[in-house]
Amino acid sequence: RCDEINLNGSPIATNVERSTYAHAQKMRAAATFGFGRIHGLGMQAWHQSEISGKMLGNPSVSETVSSYMLSLRHRKTRAGETATSARAVTSQLLERLYHFNWRQSSAFFFSSQKAPKGRLGAHARFLLNLGYNLAFCGLLRVDELLKIQMQDISVSRNPRTGQTKLTLRLPFRKTILLNNLLDIKPFVWYEMPEEYQHICVVRAFSRWVLLSGLTEGYLFRKIRAGDRLAEENEPMTSEQFLELFRNNLLDIGVDFVPYGTHSFQRGGCQWLSVERRWPLRQICEWGGWSQEFTHLTIVKYLISWNDNPHVDRDDFFNMHRAPTTVCPTCNRSCHCA
Repeated sequence: RCDEINLNGSPIATNVERSTYAHAQKMRAAATFGFGRIHGLGMQAWHQSEISGKMLGNPSVSETVSSYMLSLRHRKTRAGETATSARAVTSQLLERLYHFNWRQSSAFFFSSQKAPKGRLGAHARFLLNLGYNLAFCGLLRVDELLKIQMQDISVSRNPRTGQTKLTLRLPFRKTILLNNLLDIKPFVWYEMPEEYQHICVVRAFSRWVLLSGLTEGYLFRKIRAGDRLAEENEPMTSEQFLELFRNNLLDIGVDFVPYGTHSFQRGGCQWLSVERRWPLRQICEWGGWSQEFTHLTIVKYLISWNDNPHVDRDDFFNMHRAPTTVCPTCNRSCHCA
């Protein structure tokens, strides 16, 4: 249904509409679930037993299927049928947005002035900054971000260091079934150093609570005309968040077309891997992503469920935790070395 050839190898007529690569991915995911959960074959890669000679594992998680999916994607790309992923935001772009929003909204933050008509006001800018930081540092989808409520967040102090600590406990995740909500692990952030103030979740949350005065209900309320916060407990829609984000990009002279709500999740993942030097396994654990990559040989060496964790989850974003072993080459002991 998605390829340009039939099962018997004959070409499909050009006037026949074919399904997209995304549809092929959904078909494979359904097959993987069917074999793994319904038929009880698990998520182990499809292989032949050295003892009995029988085929074991999940047929959908096989080297043949993986190679075919990769080939299909390449052919779809050459034909111009695959959608381009949203461009990842960078920490440098978020820094530009942060400083611009702070300059524009500081006058309204410290006084009763209102933003000129057609311009983003203090409420919109501070709320956007908080949304950027949470989605970027928490690798959150936009639907997870906009459904956060005040009761999902707690602020405390680390008894060991005295640092301010913000804990977010999401009430749901796309990858977690409703009957397994206890498996949702909390996100923990600490107040970051001054050089990371533009992506600091604790600072952004404190400013937003101080400005909005919210104590309950949705954290991301709808923004009404005149930069007014919705009085009713109604969450902001993903459409409004995307529109505000794109208007914010125009403020600093950046083309908004390549960017979308998924840009923060992709950008945060790249930032943690490239700049913060997090191991791949730790990124997957932090984002709540599956570590079942057994059909990719290299990942089998990088990720395994029975390996010992290198860092406690509560310290993932604690940039003041005790240093690690000194590198004999560069003589650095920080965790990002």
